[in-house]
Amino acid sequence: MNILIKSATIIDSKSEFHNTTQDLLIENGKITKISSSIKNPKNYKEINLDNLHISQGWFDSSVSFGEPGFEERETIQNGLKTAAHSGFTAVAVNANTNPVIDSNSDITFLNSKANNNAVSLLPMGALTVASKGEHLAELYDMSTAGAVAFYDYKSPISNPNLMKIALQYASNFDGLVCSFPQEHKISGNGVMNENLTSTKLGLKGIPALAEELQVARDLFLLEYTGGKLHIPTISTATSVALIREAKKKKLDITCSVAIHNLYFSDAVLTDFDTNYKVLPPLRTQTDIDALIYGLKDGTIDMVTTDHNPIDIEDKKIEFDHASYGTIGLESAFGALQSIFTTKKTIDLLTKGKTRFGIEAVPIAVGNTANIALFNPVTKYTFSKNDIVSKSKNAIFLNASLKGKAYGIIANNQAVLNS
Repeated sequence: MNILIKSATIIDSKSEFHNTTQDLLIENGKITKISSSIKNPKNYKEINLDNLHISQGWFDSSVSFGEPGFEERETIQNGLKTAAHSGFTAVAVNANTNPVIDSNSDITFLNSKANNNAVSLLPMGALTVASKGEHLAELYDMSTAGAVAFYDYKSPISNPNLMKIALQYASNFDGLVCSFPQEHKISGNGVMNENLTSTKLGLKGIPALAEELQVARDLFLLEYTGGKLHIPTISTATSVALIREAKKKKLDITCSVAIHNLYFSDAVLTDFDTNYKVLPPLRTQTDIDALIYGLKDGTIDMVTTDHNPIDIEDKKIEFDHASYGTIGLESAFGALQSIFTTKKTIDLLTKGKTRFGIEAVPIAVGNTANIALFNPVTKYTFSKNDIVSKSKNAIFLNASLKGKAYGIIANNQAVLNS
């Protein structure tokens, strides 16, 4: 693949060309020249787009596709296409398929389905067999096949001894254990944040306490066992405070927050729109403020779209019975740009890489091209026309966003929006 990128503003704090506008020559997938003006004598394909900005390719630490078993929701190929069009060059894919990804052969299957794709698929294996929370899965065998972490997606480990053993065992091969932050005995049959809004709507609530008890428990276990722990999608102010204290103790802990939990509060649920039914639930403005501050001071390590396609039959029903989840890859950049500066947005979309074993490749001559292309100032209302996913359960439908991805250049391929 040979491409000449014209007049691109580079946003990459690790690059000597950060905050400058340059031409980039990419030959056979590598950056061979960066200069203020590059001629094109070999007649390579040129990319010359309105207000073009580029950065290191973006990474999402929690994406669900459905295949195998739920192909009606999303396939691996279309899921990776969605990621590419949204600016992501790598995604960590959850194990919530049918059957659940919990063995060496399952990881091998996912890798084979993603071969030769512009987007790198990083498989996560289930932490327990079939994600039932009873017996540890084949963690080491999955790691040898390429699993980057172990996570029972949205299924909390209720047995603290099992979590203790998981942390101890995975530390033998530097494995990353993920633990969903919810205590089921507290959350019960709740469907939204327990608050004044849930009382007004007559919906059962999920208290912030349900998350915070689980976070506190897991941090105690981590302090006791050592090992590496990642807590995905925290949503409350107290969770941020607990993790901040754990980091002061130098525990090997990271966490993420779902982008929609930064943008929407539980106040949007007054119309019972099931697109807003997510887990963890949308919380209060106080929680949102604490989450944003946690990202700014480094307590929260990364953001995730928590992209989870759900078919229409499981969303267009009564709120109590609708499935949790939203797609989010396509809206991620525009939503973050509505909250943070462009520099901070790019930082949040790239800084989770090292935790999941991905090398961060700066934009520099001699490096492999792993690049996201975008326009940070485009303002628009997110609509179904912006959705590439097979499923359309988008929490950001009709939201006002700022900034759009043009696509990516990665793995010696270019994927650009038409």
